[in-house]
Amino acid sequence: MKIKATNKRLFRIIQVMIIIGTLVSANVLFTMVTKTHIWTGHNVLDSRISNSIVHTTVSAKRGEILDRNGTVIAQDTTAYTVIAYVDSSNVDANGKANYVKHPKQVAKKLKTVLTDIDVDQVADTIQNAKDKGLSQTELGAGTKRISKSKMKKIKKLKLAGIDFEETVTRKYPSTPFASNLVGFATYDEDKQKIVGKLGLEQSLNKYLSGTQGEMTYQQTVSGDVLPGTTNVIKQAEDGANVKLTLDVNLQKTVETQLKKTMKDNNAESAWCVVMEPSTGKVLAWTSYPTFNQNTHKTIPTFTNLISESAYEPGSVMKPFTFATAIDTGVYPKDETYRAGSFLYTYDASTKKITRIQSGSTPYPAINDALGEDFGTITFDQALAYSSNVGICELLANYVNYKDYGKYMKKFGLYQKVGTPWINEVAGQKNFSMPMGYLNSGFGQGSSITILQLMQAYTAIFNDGQMMMPYVVDSITDADTGKTIKKYSPTKVSKPISSDTAKQVRELMSHVLDDGASGEKFKMDGVDMVAKTGTGQIYDSKTGTYKEDTYTSSVMAAAPSDNPKVMVYWGMVSDNYLNYSAEPFKQIMQAALVYEGVGGQDEKNAKKYTSWASYDMPSLLNHSVDYAKEQMDGKKVHVVYIGNGDNVMNQYPNAGQTINSNDRIFVLTDGNSISMPDMTEWTQKDITAFSQLTGITIKTSGSGKVSSQSIEAKQPITSDSVITVKMK
Repeated sequence: MKIKATNKRLFRIIQVMIIIGTLVSANVLFTMVTKTHIWTGHNVLDSRISNSIVHTTVSAKRGEILDRNGTVIAQDTTAYTVIAYVDSSNVDANGKANYVKHPKQVAKKLKTVLTDIDVDQVADTIQNAKDKGLSQTELGAGTKRISKSKMKKIKKLKLAGIDFEETVTRKYPSTPFASNLVGFATYDEDKQKIVGKLGLEQSLNKYLSGTQGEMTYQQTVSGDVLPGTTNVIKQAEDGANVKLTLDVNLQKTVETQLKKTMKDNNAESAWCVVMEPSTGKVLAWTSYPTFNQNTHKTIPTFTNLISESAYEPGSVMKPFTFATAIDTGVYPKDETYRAGSFLYTYDASTKKITRIQSGSTPYPAINDALGEDFGTITFDQALAYSSNVGICELLANYVNYKDYGKYMKKFGLYQKVGTPWINEVAGQKNFSMPMGYLNSGFGQGSSITILQLMQAYTAIFNDGQMMMPYVVDSITDADTGKTIKKYSPTKVSKPISSDTAKQVRELMSHVLDDGASGEKFKMDGVDMVAKTGTGQIYDSKTGTYKEDTYTSSVMAAAPSDNPKVMVYWGMVSDNYLNYSAEPFKQIMQAALVYEGVGGQDEKNAKKYTSWASYDMPSLLNHSVDYAKEQMDGKKVHVVYIGNGDNVMNQYPNAGQTINSNDRIFVLTDGNSISMPDMTEWTQKDITAFSQLTGITIKTSGSGKVSSQSIEAKQPITSDSVITVKMK
């Protein structure tokens, strides 16, 4: 019985299957004959359905470029390309006609948002597509890879037949940002992907670009992919992320100050590099003129001034001559010489340069800058005053010619540094006797790069150990986070002893003395060493040096006894005498705050590790509550003087630039003043407090306040006698 029942059920199933098969076959036969779908009545040969299979590439996401803290410097972002439907049969989701009827009118309306487009060209592109019987078309220059905000503005115009294809573009959130170093990447129409065109974007392209994938699909003529037709042949592999040693906040400060340098001095160019001398890590790297990496329409120069431009640096080269003399044991420390002008003869047979007081000589006299005559001075003073004659005396009478050449080579000068991923030039060495030899000692006649100079100075600032500058910290897999390449501090060589380095730093500390060549760069409360440089510029067109344009620069490091940060700032301008040192000071202060050196914060107060810059607000004649509201959120330390409710005076004045960890003073109308805790205050802070209150403060020592004669919170008056010790 059970077997018979089973057979009956099986027979019924077979019957149902036969009926279903018959209906399907009838449907197919009906469709083949009538060309109409039996259920919907739609024509199956609708012209909107393409019969071809589309084979295309799948773009890999380009890797990000990040600063040392993971802040994005460069990344891919969604963009949109404008397309126009030109087939009159095209309809929107509601069945309404959706195509461009009047090309010129549409082009004019697009122009209101896309200001760079050519109306006639866009209109012609649309009309040509119509004439060729195309269903849709792109619109050409100015309509590709536009921002989301512009896309939304165009949508608000409600232009029939205008639509968008989602794509990607390269975005630089903080541009200009080390533009000639980082460079830029843009969409390459031939390669159909974003490609690096300049700087690190170009040199690291093989890591950043990733590997494209492949896929096939079938689509409608309107561009819609038919469901179920997509076939991935090869998966795309995203590009690797590149982490740099640069710091976004510090870099922004440098960008701002170089822009100011260019404007205030009508400069042809300017540059700044901030670096850790003990590691070679570059914290900021900028050269001007610069450009917007997002648009890169106008690029003033494709040359990276830091590494690809050789120049005659001027007197910033002098410390290396002193280092050679000291390290070889021939430095005449306690001797003097006559400055002013160096007239000399040369005996080719003995290679001897002899200084003469007067007489005939085929060689032009070498003078101290601007015709200065310092009289009879010591060689220590020669560096402080930046005496060219002092260098000539050292090279002619003390330093051995061969030793000098060996030491310049040991310092890595006139040769490529080898910093990973950076394009470089080597410069030109001219040690021909006697002129080339003497001139090279004060930075003329031979050319180097700024990158070489940065590396060489690490030996002086790092107790003789020379470190290679580097800007790429690591390359990592974007998906797994696995490190592909890691870069670490590289010891190049030790060209001089630790003792020599310390002696040279001691000599450089006097460059900032009153009346010395670097006096204008001195910073209150900052223990710093420095060397200035003014260099002539050779004009290849005329074969002579320019008469009114020079390089002006300063190399500095702090603290002087154990430098944690070094800054090289400079420019090319005809204002080589009266330029302001303020941009350099702002950069150095920012670098010191970043490195946590010479902090300006109150004892036990919060120390801000990130850099920020503000315009000082006007607090005068406002309430203290108003002042607190204005200063709230700013990374500075505010000292309120007195117990009053209203502000009587302030420091700094309104409109001046204030930076992270600066100390701000607000004098109130209160009758009672309490002694502040002055620990860690600088001379600048003490002076500001004294000027606001009228209270005299006696100081001893230098540096920052280590102790005070009146304890904090004790009442003080204008008659109080306050003494502080600094170290």
